[in-house]
Amino acid sequence: MQPVIEHIYSSGDLIGESPIWSSAEQALYWLDTEGHCVHRLVPESGDYQRFKTELALTAIAFCETGGWLSATKQGLYHWDRLFTEYLFLGDPVAKKPGVRFNDAVVDRQGRWWAGTLNEEQLEASDGELFCMTSASCIKPMAAGFSVANGISWSLDGSCLYISNMFQHKVEVFSQDINTGQLSNRRTFISFSEADGMPDGLTVDAQGYLWVALWGGGKVCRFNPQGDLEQSINLPVSNPTRCTFGGVDLTQLYVCSARFGLSDAQLKQQPMAGDLFKIDLGIQGLTEQVCSNLKL
Repeated sequence: MQPVIEHIYSSGDLIGESPIWSSAEQALYWLDTEGHCVHRLVPESGDYQRFKTELALTAIAFCETGGWLSATKQGLYHWDRLFTEYLFLGDPVAKKPGVRFNDAVVDRQGRWWAGTLNEEQLEASDGELFCMTSASCIKPMAAGFSVANGISWSLDGSCLYISNMFQHKVEVFSQDINTGQLSNRRTFISFSEADGMPDGLTVDAQGYLWVALWGGGKVCRFNPQGDLEQSINLPVSNPTRCTFGGVDLTQLYVCSARFGLSDAQLKQQPMAGDLFKIDLGIQGLTEQVCSNLKL
């Protein structure tokens, strides 16, 4: 049975991205990549804040030293809590024409992983996956992605999942938990054009993978063998990424995008770019905190 989908905030994001749940604050943070802003919403009270940013953020993550880490169109940065002051950490793709950072996520060992894309040729296999092991070391770990997106891990950390977006597939690597090294790259899930393209990923407490399908208008749940277990249709065609939140982490929050939609499509999808919540009764995992940067 299709669960109830609640439209909880009209943010109208061009590209809503990187939802992060703070259990301490019982608040959801997410950003608009093209709108130069970060949103903060306490769903229980409706309390809302909006932080304008000088740079175009593409992903955010918690940092153990305080504040935030972010991938941006100009490289990797650390920000204070209110997104006012920032510190440049590095940009290993700065000299590659058209290539910039995209999604970024922290693993359970406290390492920060970030993917790249060629924004001038999205279908080009110029995307890479990087791992930041310290403030001075950003290492390339894998290459050949047509938009490296949606990074996540199996429960035991032995598998890294990543969306190879414009190749219409989620790939999986075997991973050495201690070193982070990747091996045995293979296709985990393949999608048709009608399915849409795999965007953001998250894993729930049962080890099942959730995939937001850009252009497909749905989020899907897959078991650890890559079999489809559940498909949830949304009132928008471009969901971008989802995360679990709420007191018991059983609510799935889904961001979406208006970007690329025609006037006719926007008329049919008045909630495009907004935030949605789905009460699932399936528990998610606590957001990880980057612990290896000594700033």
